[in-house]
Amino acid sequence: MNILLIQGHPDVSQHHLCHALADAYAAGARQGGHEVRVVDVARLDFPLLRSQQDWEQGAVPAALAPVQRDIEWAGHVVLFFPLWLGDMPALLKAMLEQVARPGFAIGQGRGNPAKLLKGRSARVVVTLGMPALVYRWYFRAHSVKSLERNILGFVGFAPVHETLVGGVEQLGERGVAKWLARLREAGARAD
Repeated sequence: MNILLIQGHPDVSQHHLCHALADAYAAGARQGGHEVRVVDVARLDFPLLRSQQDWEQGAVPAALAPVQRDIEWAGHVVLFFPLWLGDMPALLKAMLEQVARPGFAIGQGRGNPAKLLKGRSARVVVTLGMPALVYRWYFRAHSVKSLERNILGFVGFAPVHETLVGGVEQLGERGVAKWLARLREAGARAD
């Protein structure tokens, strides 16, 4: 299977847990015989969308045209990001807004709900400081659910699975090793 990993951590100054998890997933996927491509959003230079007209009629920025081609190529997409202020980092959201345009991700024209990215599955891998159980049950994983339903599901991704890695400051070496092994296994299964 063709797998696209989208690294949504906006800090490139150091190697974070999100990067290690993506590396483990990629290693497992390659060992499982899958082809892998990686997009590192923090290394892309693109403008923010500022109007509905630009989203509907403007051209995708040159830096993001290859991302659209990678999404078309992929049968499975995995997004990695840390939870920041209860949501995905703004840079990742800005990239998704630019890429998921009418004519590429959804049907063109008002009232056209065509899901143009059908036939692809996805996984969302989120690191967070709070325990995953607290985020899932108290906060109802609201931002992850919004991403799954209002972006990925809206354009046709199904199924969409999630992995919440909570309490990252308390994981320690054993905890990190456990999560890396889980992601390596998921990569091998293309799940």
